[in-house]
Amino acid sequence: MSEPSTFFAGFAETTLDLPRGAIHLRFGGTGEPVLLLHGNPQTHAMWHKVAPALAACAAVVAPDLPGYGGSFHPDPVADPASCSRRAIAATMADVMSALGHERFAVVGHDRGGLIGARLALDFPERVTRLALLDVVPDLDHFERNDMSHALAFNYFTWFAQPHPKPEALVSKAPDSWFGGDDANPDVFSPEAVADYRAGLAQRDAAARMAREVTAGAPFDLAALREDRMLGRRLACPVEVIWGQRGQIGGWYDPGALWSEHATRPAASHGIEAGHFLAEEAPAEVVALLTKFLTAEQSRATTLSI
Repeated sequence: MSEPSTFFAGFAETTLDLPRGAIHLRFGGTGEPVLLLHGNPQTHAMWHKVAPALAACAAVVAPDLPGYGGSFHPDPVADPASCSRRAIAATMADVMSALGHERFAVVGHDRGGLIGARLALDFPERVTRLALLDVVPDLDHFERNDMSHALAFNYFTWFAQPHPKPEALVSKAPDSWFGGDDANPDVFSPEAVADYRAGLAQRDAAARMAREVTAGAPFDLAALREDRMLGRRLACPVEVIWGQRGQIGGWYDPGALWSEHATRPAASHGIEAGHFLAEEAPAEVVALLTKFLTAEQSRATTLSI
């Protein structure tokens, strides 16, 4: 007799039909709501080692972002603005509204962290806390200019190039975008990898994914520069968790960078892991997130300008 699966044990799975398109997600647990946003090129499945543990203290929602997994794909040609983080953040706000969650915490990894930051900036009255996993603010990446950095983070500028260069490479070798030099492949469960690959198995999925990131980049950078010009900063409590074996921690002080974009200092924790923290070091991630999500805090989350 086989052992019961622990893959999102206790979670329900559904698809919400929203104005911008269908969003596939899992949800479970009770307590204060928390929205988990995955990175690129993964899906909500990256949270399978973390979400069930967080469900002991929170109502957890883990969607596939637009353009990934079972969720709708924005149209980068007819409507490139629909691929921007601002549009995706608004869709995530719609997800939480549809589930009856007016105020909620956000946890985001990689690209999901940047979308989470946009969500907190655009909906400050709704986002109560923001946890960012192994990611730093975009402008600190794009405005740094030296050869060794460019080689280490070549994919950032690669995806910012105009159509069709980025998707041409990704479509020829989609599996090359999984894992990384600092990741142990053994930490990725077969169920999660199957979910990541199922999305890419759809016709032209890898090319569409790259094209959507490329289409949104000009809008994202314009919004970030406007934030800087107007002095917009993250008003909710911010926690940063980063991998000591990854590139982010090697090149930056993530907590210091995010503190510059917030109204209060960000809590910062480096842990023994590479980039894929939630799968490489789930126990440490759960412990830090649980403490952060359950800590007492002021309800003041108004935007600071």
